[in-house]
Amino acid sequence: MTKTKKVLLINTHLIYQNWSEGALNNSFIQKAKVFFESTDFEVLYTKIEDGYNLEDEVEKHMQADIIILQTPVNWFGAPWIYKKYVDEVFNCGLAEKKFLSNDGRPKENPTGQYGSGGNLLGKKFMVCGTWNAPKEAFGNIDQKLFQGKKTEDLFLNITSSYRFCGCDILPDYNSFDIFRSKTMAEDLENYPKHLAKVFGL
Repeated sequence: MTKTKKVLLINTHLIYQNWSEGALNNSFIQKAKVFFESTDFEVLYTKIEDGYNLEDEVEKHMQADIIILQTPVNWFGAPWIYKKYVDEVFNCGLAEKKFLSNDGRPKENPTGQYGSGGNLLGKKFMVCGTWNAPKEAFGNIDQKLFQGKKTEDLFLNITSSYRFCGCDILPDYNSFDIFRSKTMAEDLENYPKHLAKVFGL
């Protein structure tokens, strides 16, 4: 039987020997892979660190119904290789008018809504992040660093690129305090439940 739906899993992890080897992010990728295969999705996969072809990445995005970014949070953002990936792949998608046709303000309507010219309408995007920061640091105005901001606020620099191209942004999933926490096994166990809920599967 042909699988009609596809999910693209993007792994942004960048290995730092003897410090950050990528085991946890790989485990989340595997959890997602098993979950989506069990729901009759075809799984497309990119590990950025292993290299990629621009045309292939654009095509994966065009085929995918769901796109999930699996990322460690390094200095409050995705590893630098992900920004390079976005710059290259999204520029290719723009040049070919596949990801978007314009920024929502075509010449005939310069007052149009900025960010409404995307062609990836109907696709769903989600971030799954691994953090050194504890869960208590977010959504709490008494925490000085994030000043009440939530993870979704800090992921805005990632999700905006996808929203700009027309994707729906779904609630992120996170594993916190990874160097001290004892809940990582529980986080992995609960991940498929989150996927089932947010994607209605």
